[in-house]
Amino acid sequence: AQSHRWNSKNSRLDRRTANVRLVSVGSCCSGNRKLGLVCASGSQSSVIDPVHLPSNGKGDHSPKKSSESSLILIRHGESMWNEKNLFTGCVDVPLTPKGVDEAIEAGKRICNIPIDVIFTSAMIRSQMTAMLAMMQHRRKKVPIITHKESEQAQSWSKIYSEDTKEQSIPVITAWQLNERMYGELQGLNKQETADRFGKEQVHEWRRSYDTPPPNGESLEMCADRAVSYFKDQVVPHLTAGKHVMVAAHANSLRSIIMHLDKLTSQEVISLELSTGIPMLYIFKEGEFIRRGSPVGPSEASVYAYTRNI
Repeated sequence: AQSHRWNSKNSRLDRRTANVRLVSVGSCCSGNRKLGLVCASGSQSSVIDPVHLPSNGKGDHSPKKSSESSLILIRHGESMWNEKNLFTGCVDVPLTPKGVDEAIEAGKRICNIPIDVIFTSAMIRSQMTAMLAMMQHRRKKVPIITHKESEQAQSWSKIYSEDTKEQSIPVITAWQLNERMYGELQGLNKQETADRFGKEQVHEWRRSYDTPPPNGESLEMCADRAVSYFKDQVVPHLTAGKHVMVAAHANSLRSIIMHLDKLTSQEVISLELSTGIPMLYIFKEGEFIRRGSPVGPSEASVYAYTRNI
């Protein structure tokens, strides 16, 4: 429940909570009202386009259906090797207590955004993040990892209740979304590695686009598999109007964001992703529109007035 203030003189409905402002402009008896939403989160703000709500003649309004769908990208929470400042790469390491808290906070940020299907890497830290985040969602649907690696796996994990299926969200795991494979650096302390090989060499391994660490992957190589999978497996769900969440890793998500935001190989080098911070995109008419990170739970229903989200 939030307070509303209606000023009949200039017909403005002003509802305020923290950094969110929802304003309706126009006559209360007109056939259409336009809702504009301004939402601020940290140092970044996002503006959602005005939405026309057609009147049905009975005084209530419902959004028109459209082809919009949402894409949420989340880097996993802090892992136990993040905490120890070790190169992790494709070593399968769980979250720390701080990482668990980050995943829960991420879930609170997206708790009002519909989610129909979830993609994660094959690694436990991204799967933990997705599961913990979904525990905060207002729809209370259960995320269930799908098993299609064999006929037996599919048969043994089959759900026989249609009602239960309706209250579930499929979670699809894919190695293509795994973190960049750091080769011979995996398990090494980052500071000790810099002392041994020099800061410039380690920085080139970590942040250049096409230079891989010894027997590892470059960001370019990681992008080849991650972006190809995103195009082939994730985009068709968005095109079909599904709302999608992808929980993955710094470099696989940097690769996908490079594709979505059309960044150059030089621009992506400076792109940093914090653990446990969700990023929202709107997919409309084949284009991705970046909306930034949703605000916290104290600003509930921030995205309730987008066209069909």
